[in-house]
Amino acid sequence: MGNSVSTLIIPVESQVRELDAKILLSCVAAERGFPVIMGSRAYAHFELASIPRGVYLAKSMRSLSNTMFRIVRQLGHEIVAWEEEALVHPPADTYFTLRLSPTTIKNVSHIFAWGQENVDLLRHYPALPANMPIHITGNPRGDILRSEMRPYFDTEVQRLRNLHGNFILINTNFSDVNPFIGSIGLFQPEKKPGEKARRGQSGIGMSRAFAEGLWDHKQAILRDFTQLIPALERAFPDFNIVVRPHPSENHEIYHDIAAQCERVAVTSEGNVIPWLLAAKTMVHNGCTTGVEAYVLGVPAISYLATFNEYYDYDFQGLPTRLSHQCFNFEELRDTLSRILGGELGAAAGEEREALIKYYLAAQDGRLACERIVDILEESGYRQSQPPPKPFGTYAQGWALATLKAMATKLNMHRPGPNRLAYHDHRFPQISVTEIEQKIARFGKLLNRFGTIRVEQHSKHLFWIRRLNTQ
Repeated sequence: MGNSVSTLIIPVESQVRELDAKILLSCVAAERGFPVIMGSRAYAHFELASIPRGVYLAKSMRSLSNTMFRIVRQLGHEIVAWEEEALVHPPADTYFTLRLSPTTIKNVSHIFAWGQENVDLLRHYPALPANMPIHITGNPRGDILRSEMRPYFDTEVQRLRNLHGNFILINTNFSDVNPFIGSIGLFQPEKKPGEKARRGQSGIGMSRAFAEGLWDHKQAILRDFTQLIPALERAFPDFNIVVRPHPSENHEIYHDIAAQCERVAVTSEGNVIPWLLAAKTMVHNGCTTGVEAYVLGVPAISYLATFNEYYDYDFQGLPTRLSHQCFNFEELRDTLSRILGGELGAAAGEEREALIKYYLAAQDGRLACERIVDILEESGYRQSQPPPKPFGTYAQGWALATLKAMATKLNMHRPGPNRLAYHDHRFPQISVTEIEQKIARFGKLLNRFGTIRVEQHSKHLFWIRRLNTQ
């Protein structure tokens, strides 16, 4: 067993945001001989002790993952990671305490960077382990934005256009103040009137002053957007409005608005890329979709009716700078009219082009997926599994994994909005057939993956392997 190939474990937290890209990565890795376990992050954690030793791909290195990283390593898996939120991040002092942990990062063997900016930021982290390998590979989510990959979404783009006609897309990003469940926001709901609010999941690692300032700012922007939606419907009677809330948001506020309108739809269905390609234009505020729209060549507007230079430029600067910027409704209406009338296209210019090149590698040439798998091969993971841990260490990891799984499952079944509802909202049931169909679309586009097979491993988890690969 010591010479067996390492299993690549690829957890998915938000299906609509991550799944397509991670299926592509899984196929590239499987084609090279890696057996891949891909699926729900929560359910992957439930099964960690039963998965053959290998490499766990983490999407962040926050302090919230300290216990899970410890368990992963005790079970004999190694950890490689990228920073899912690297394209839109706060200033360095807040980023380091919010998104990185000295305890977590020391368990990581390799970091895959989106681009040079990501490397420059990480290299200034005071607790970065000496000689930590940081590789500029790009990210699989960047791969599926590339021009040669866009036909992957053609059928879905046409379906959305048939369904919604000519539409303006509004992407919201307010899970900090409008979370699906209270505990994941910046602050948890107060249990008693006047009680000092406790930090929620997204606020852990921020200073209280930064978190409170961001809370006030996001609340004001949320109010701007709730007023914007019906105003746009009135201003553009020949266009429908599609509101696409963040995957971690509570959608009720938007459904309430849509109920009072005639041409407003609210949905979080599917990957955002076909929605961007199907829309005439997109309106956001500091959302990563502003970056995706720029790469896709889709006109995007950052609506800054409530403006704070620190939060809107120093924190959410990249998607804002890559978009047209409007600071009041009249400016927005005029810019939209020019876009919808064909007078104005996507934001452009040499400064923006230099900016995206600094942040996002692998926009051409070899796919980011290929570059990541290169590193895994060069590190010897295809030749052998990581060495087994001593029995006592493994037993401790097994016990902790079992206890943590039990606690998580209990939380999933608490009364009211709970972790199970939140999980199913972010990772709805998906079948082997649906994943096979996605692989077939990638295969047709790239003329490869004909030997890749999918099998159900367990609930929400799948084996993706090359035919005849053990």
